[in-house]
Amino acid sequence: MKRSTLSLLVCALLAAGPGSALAEQDADTVIATVNGVEYPLDLFRLFYVERLQQNPEADTQAVQQRAFDEFMNLVVASQEAEQRDLEDNREVAAALELQRMKVLSSAALGAMAEEIEPSEKALKEAYDQVVERAARTEYKARHILVKDEAAAKKLIKQLDKGADFAELAKEHSLGPTGKNGGELDWFDAGQMVAPFAEAVAAMKPGSHSEKPVQTQFGWHVIELQETRQAEPPSFEDAKPQLSAMLKRRELGERLTKMRDGAMVELNEEIVTVTPKED
Repeated sequence: MKRSTLSLLVCALLAAGPGSALAEQDADTVIATVNGVEYPLDLFRLFYVERLQQNPEADTQAVQQRAFDEFMNLVVASQEAEQRDLEDNREVAAALELQRMKVLSSAALGAMAEEIEPSEKALKEAYDQVVERAARTEYKARHILVKDEAAAKKLIKQLDKGADFAELAKEHSLGPTGKNGGELDWFDAGQMVAPFAEAVAAMKPGSHSEKPVQTQFGWHVIELQETRQAEPPSFEDAKPQLSAMLKRRELGERLTKMRDGAMVELNEEIVTVTPKED
């Protein structure tokens, strides 16, 4: 195959859709023969998919060509390693075996995952737990950030006399929200630094902080506008994530059972064995 035709070939192969003739090629369809060694199309496709996952770019002809060039570099470099008998090198052999184990492990886990189908009952029980954990209060507030406590106290006195919070924030706040009157998006306690979250939690909607609140950013004057209870996702919306979670849990339990049931003889000169407690 001539070098000048490679770009068009690669573009055609990767653009082939599921119903195309190329997509239906056998696994051993040859994409290139290099120094007498045949390389199947599936091998290049796997290489290309992994490359896109590591470096997500637009799937253009230029990107495809670079990927094919990298694949050819991989081919000739691996052939050079074989000619140098590097497969017999201790570290290389260990790395190859580890990679083989990883691929087989991934394939086994994928096959096992397909066998697991969480029941509707298990999904609903998991959803109930999500709802319980999701129960939290969210706050809508605004704040004014200043450098020192004295400035914050002056602002509180002005608010006590009926000053407009938003106008004071626009005039005095050092934070990025100042231009918007100090407005913050809805948040829960876990999204804010502790002193700020604690101060808000102790306030009533419609009130402003009676004392300045200090954080690592400076001194805050806070106004709590309203609160609400966080809404959990619906059962149907949460189903895919719940199913994946239950599958991972079941896989973990199966792996633990397989590991505990395996006949293992340890080299105790190298591996320290700690007896399990009853």
